[in-house]
Amino acid sequence: MTKNDINSLLIPTVVFVQRRLPHYRLPFFEALRQELEMRGCKFRLLHGMPNKHELSKNDSGELPWAEKIPTHYFFSGRICWQPFAGRIKDADLVICSHENKLIFNLIVQYYYTSIRMALFGHGANLQGNPKSWSETVKRFFAKRADWWFGYTAMSLPLIKRFSFPSNRITIANNSIDTQKMSELFDDIHDDEKVLIRARLNIKTQNVGIFIGSFYDEKRIDFMLAALLAIKKATPDFEMLIVGDGVQRDLVIQFCKEYPWARYMGVCKGKAKVDLLAVSSVMINPGLVGLGVLDSFVCAVPMLTTHCGLHSPEIAYVSNGNNGVITGNTLEEYTAAVIRLLHDEQALKEMQLACLASAKEYSVENMARNFAEGIMQCLSQPIYRGSR
Repeated sequence: MTKNDINSLLIPTVVFVQRRLPHYRLPFFEALRQELEMRGCKFRLLHGMPNKHELSKNDSGELPWAEKIPTHYFFSGRICWQPFAGRIKDADLVICSHENKLIFNLIVQYYYTSIRMALFGHGANLQGNPKSWSETVKRFFAKRADWWFGYTAMSLPLIKRFSFPSNRITIANNSIDTQKMSELFDDIHDDEKVLIRARLNIKTQNVGIFIGSFYDEKRIDFMLAALLAIKKATPDFEMLIVGDGVQRDLVIQFCKEYPWARYMGVCKGKAKVDLLAVSSVMINPGLVGLGVLDSFVCAVPMLTTHCGLHSPEIAYVSNGNNGVITGNTLEEYTAAVIRLLHDEQALKEMQLACLASAKEYSVENMARNFAEGIMQCLSQPIYRGSR
């Protein structure tokens, strides 16, 4: 046996299995690989292919060191079979996503009991019925793990709910790479903001912005009704609406009727940052997800509601600090927006808090949290096979 062979036996191997590899996850996996290498671990990434619907999004990414695995979808994508047993024989830890459709996970969970197995997910479908059959099944199999990686702090009670030990849970603080957006925002100085306002014919500081898709969970009807109330109380208020979706015609018609609201279409990169740079508040009464990071990076406080539709990233919003979460009524929501627009000092303090949060919820910190959890898992005995 050579020295290299001996070293390979001593170096722990961590295998992360992804059903598919979207482009926004590439920076995370690169950062996680680097974090684990610094800790003396070998990191391998296995990923499959998207289903037909996901292929149309054209959002897949590639990493030269990642390994592709066979992917088969059945029942219109509700079941996914990805046999990867031959790829994990040398693994000390395998990390898989917590999804009912990933049925090969069950084989690893129940038959590969000499290999540590961790799950990564929300802990539940936050938009689903907790009493449904699918959620019941999800909770049952979620117990069969050695470690859990939760998306956000909101995941912690959901994971503990199915009697999983809290000392085997790591909160990752799910994020995407915001470095480029941060650089673009930092490059915009007051003189350029004047030019952006002139180009958009904006004549006020009281500018709201919405960025997202136009579908039911985003509560577009609620938002448009709120805009009318905000405008009534703040005569110089203007609104920028960015995005696309099935309710686009509703947005376009509103903007035609009320010229102080502008439909900007889909904006990305520099174009999106320019709009955020001249906005004061982010109007989003419906579902909040990773878009909250736009709010933090560009110092535009988000105002939303307790609507029960949010993704786990709503946990990043500290009510009254870096954003606002109101009661689920039009009156409470519009009052909060109006109050913030009319309180310059409170708005300034909230903007500073947003910038501080942007540093906390970064892809680098997510990778670091993950790596620390992995090392803790590797240092502990296998848990799932002992029950």
